Parts: sequence; C-alpha cells; structure tokens
Amino acid sequence: MTYRPAAAVMLLNDENKVFVAQRIDSSLDAWQMPQGGLDPGERARDGALRELEEETGIGPDKVEIVAEASRPLLYELPPELGTKLWGGKYKGQSQSWFLMRFRGTEADIDLDTAHPEFRAYQWVDPWRLPDLIVAFKKRLYEEVLEEFASHLPPRSAA
Repeated sequence: MTYRPAAAVMLLNDENKVFVAQRIDSSLDAWQMPQGGLDPGERARDGALRELEEETGIGPDKVEIVAEASRPLLYELPPELGTKLWGGKYKGQSQSWFLMRFRGTEADIDLDTAHPEFRAYQWVDPWRLPDLIVAFKKRLYEEVLEEFASHLPPRSAA
C-alpha cells in the first residue's frame, strides 16, 4: 500500500490564529485544518487552494500563500480506519502543506458548501494544534508547526 497524495492548508488570520474546523461526519471533539486528496495530475498548490474553497468557501482571492513545507508530510491511518477509507487502497496520506494568510473577513467563510465537510470552525493559537487533532495525526501537526515555525508567533508561556 502507498500514501494518498494530498494537499493541506495552515490558514492564519491577522491575529496569527489558525483556522480549524470539526468534521461533519464525526462527533469527536477534534479539530483539523483544511486538507484533501489531489486529483490526478493536479499540482499541490492548486489542490490546496481548491480544497480550501471546497471546504470553507474561502476563494483563492482571499488568501496569500506565505510558505510551502520543504517536503511532503506523512501520516498513517490506524488499522481500524485503514480498511474503511479510500477502499483500503492507501495506508495514509502524503500531504503537501501550505501556509496561507487569510485576507478576507468572517463573511467570506461558508461551511455550507456544495459538499459540506465541516460543522463548526474557530481560530486558535497555532501551538495548540497538536492537542486539538485526532491522536493519529498529532505527530503530523507537530511537523507542520516545525516547518512553519519561523512564520508563527512565539510559543506563549501560558
């Protein structure tokens, strides 16, 4: 089995808070950043912008790409999900991560998209991300923070 090619977005607002949302198909109190699989032949940058718009309603004209991770970041599915997701074809995802700055307003965010994936969203301190995500993606989010640390506010002592 291989990794599913995907793209993901860490979206910062003007207060250096990160956009996270809760999946509509889960009752877990877990929050994630926008992400999704790439279409065949699709460039990662284009896929990241497409996924962001499909999941949040935020169009490419409302963001500025600040940075791209130096390498794809991987996560593996837990065994109980491995056979259920993506027809059991992939053991996880290989994600190309992009740090973007949100240049819109709250009115530009619309979770009620053509194919809704999220039920709620919030803006959080970036350093809280590993504590908000499902356990099997915690290391992934730590790696995302390492990749973009130079663009993020310092970790607070709180």
